[in-house]
Amino acid sequence: MLYFTAHDNGLRRRRILVAAATAVALLLAASAYVVLSRGHASPSASPSSELDVLSPPEAAPDVGPTNGVLPELDPTADPESFARLVAHAIFDWDTAVVVPLSDYANRLVTVADPTGESSPGLVADVAGYLPTATSWSQLRTYATRQWLAINTAEVPSLWSQAEVEAGPDGFLPGTTAFTITGVRHRAGVWEGNPVTSEHDVAFTVFIVCSPSYPECHLLRLSRLDEPLG
Repeated sequence: MLYFTAHDNGLRRRRILVAAATAVALLLAASAYVVLSRGHASPSASPSSELDVLSPPEAAPDVGPTNGVLPELDPTADPESFARLVAHAIFDWDTAVVVPLSDYANRLVTVADPTGESSPGLVADVAGYLPTATSWSQLRTYATRQWLAINTAEVPSLWSQAEVEAGPDGFLPGTTAFTITGVRHRAGVWEGNPVTSEHDVAFTVFIVCSPSYPECHLLRLSRLDEPLG
């Protein structure tokens, strides 16, 4: 499970973190983590099993490449809007556009907590969602693109308990979490034919907004399909 605090003020802060993590961990769903985004088609795969649909994506924030350049995420002070924006930035990518895989990861790190304390963990979190470099190269041979259709974005019911367990000094003011549920789509071409797949996903985005900062920042991500309930 992946958790965070905004500051680490010595042993007392670490104890707060342990208390919060322990309480929440007991209530988190335990499931096997299969990194489907790292999957790729093999010669024996059927067209419908590996790559996603060629129909137009849902109306979503424009986070895709423009003229070969990946745009920065638009700043916002609205927690839910920011959580949705992060979700699309994680899942919406296109291997057919000449944009390095590292750009997708770096874009998320640039909106991390300005203190930098959560950045190392966030880098690891993001790596768990994006394809590996090897998978990215293989997916490019099928012109694979991916996007997320969000169903819900809600503050998890257990978040209030996490705040209580952390205590008054545990999280920066304005720290919150949103659990995102939706469908991950992929589209590509297999032996000259369009092929499709979709997969239900759920995860939690941990963020900090006002009054600590005028704009929202990304702290951590839960493991895919292991959201805070």
